[in-house]
Amino acid sequence: MQPTLLSTPAGACLMPCSDVLTGLRRRAACGLLALLTAATGAQPVAAPATAGASGPAVTRLRVVGGLADVNQYTRHEQPFWTQTLPALTQGQLQAEIVPFDRAGIRGQSMLRLLQLGVVPFGTVLLNLSNADDPLLAAPALPGLFFDLPALRQALAMFRPVLQQRLRERHGIELLAVYAYPAQMLFCRRPMAGLDDLAGRRVRVSSVTQADLMAALGAQPVYTEFADLLPQVAAGTVDCAITGSMSGNTIGLHTISSHLYALPINWGLSFFAANAAAWAALPAPLQLLLRQHLPQLEQAIWSEAERETGDGVACNTGAASCKGGQRGRMALVQATPADRQRLRQLVQQQVLPRWVKRCGQDCAAVWNSTLGQAAGLPTAAH
Repeated sequence: MQPTLLSTPAGACLMPCSDVLTGLRRRAACGLLALLTAATGAQPVAAPATAGASGPAVTRLRVVGGLADVNQYTRHEQPFWTQTLPALTQGQLQAEIVPFDRAGIRGQSMLRLLQLGVVPFGTVLLNLSNADDPLLAAPALPGLFFDLPALRQALAMFRPVLQQRLRERHGIELLAVYAYPAQMLFCRRPMAGLDDLAGRRVRVSSVTQADLMAALGAQPVYTEFADLLPQVAAGTVDCAITGSMSGNTIGLHTISSHLYALPINWGLSFFAANAAAWAALPAPLQLLLRQHLPQLEQAIWSEAERETGDGVACNTGAASCKGGQRGRMALVQATPADRQRLRQLVQQQVLPRWVKRCGQDCAAVWNSTLGQAAGLPTAAH
C-alpha cells in the first residue's frame, strides 16, 4: 500500500524570503526564486493542486539537480523526480527539477542557497563547498583513493560527520551522496606522466585540485563545467581535469590527444533539503523519500563505476566502448612512481593547505575518518 501524502495550505511557501533574508540579499534571493520557478515551471515548494472537487491533493516539489547533460542527471536524477516518484505515489507527488547550471546558479552558491531556503531541495558539489565550509569537501580531496570501493568505505566513515555538520552548522538535512566518474586528465598534446604537467595550464574545478596542480608546477585555471569544452577548444587551457565519461559526453575527446588514466579524485555531490522545508513535508512523504533516495544513490554510484572504465574505453576507441562515442585518444597509464608522488604531494602540500583553511579541529576529524581510511594522516596547522 502506498503512503497517503498530505499537503500544505494552497500557495504556501515553506521558506518565505522575507522570513530569512533582509535588504539586498533578500531581493537577490527572491529574484533567484522567481528565476528557478520560471525555469522549472514549478509551484512553490509544496503546494497542493486538486484534480477535481473530490480528487486527491497533489504535493509539488521544486528541486535543483546536478550538472546538466551528464548521465547522473539525465539518466537518474531527472527520471527519479519526474517519473519514479509520481508513479510510486499514484500522482500525489509531482516534482519539477532543473540542473543548477541551467538555472543561473553558480555551483559555489548552492550550499548557501540551501541554507537560506531559497533552494529548498538541491544537489551540491562537494568540491565547490570549500569557500563556505572546507570540511564538507574533505572526501573530494585529490589523490586519496584510486577506486570507488575504497572511496565508498571511507565515505561510510565520514558520512555521520557530514550529516551532523550540515544539520548543526548549515540547517540542512542530508538525504543522499552521489558520485561522478573518476576525474582524469585530458590533454591537448602528448604527456607521459605527472612531470609533463609542469608549465601547462590545467583546468581545475576546486581549490584543492588547484593546490595539487600548483605543487606539480602547473598553472591551475578554474573553469565551470559548462565552459570547459570552449576553453579547451580555444587553447585557453592545455589540459583539463574532468570525469572520464563526462568529458566524452561533451566531446572533449575530439579536441584532446592524451588521456591520463589515473583518478585525480572523484566528483562527489550530496542531495539535501533545507531543514525548514524538510520539516514542513508531510511525514509520509519524508518516509517515502528516505526509502527511495538510497536506491537512487546506489544507481548513481553503480553507474559512476561503470562509466569510469567505459569513459576510458570510449575516449581511446576501444572495442569495449558502450555508453559513449569512440575517440582516438592515446591512453597514458600511471606508473607506480607517479602514484607515489601524487600521495606525497597530497600529504605534504594539499592536506596542510586544506587544514589551514578548515581549522585545527578538522585535522582530528580527518585523522579519525578519511585520513585513517586513506593512510594519510595530517597534523594541525
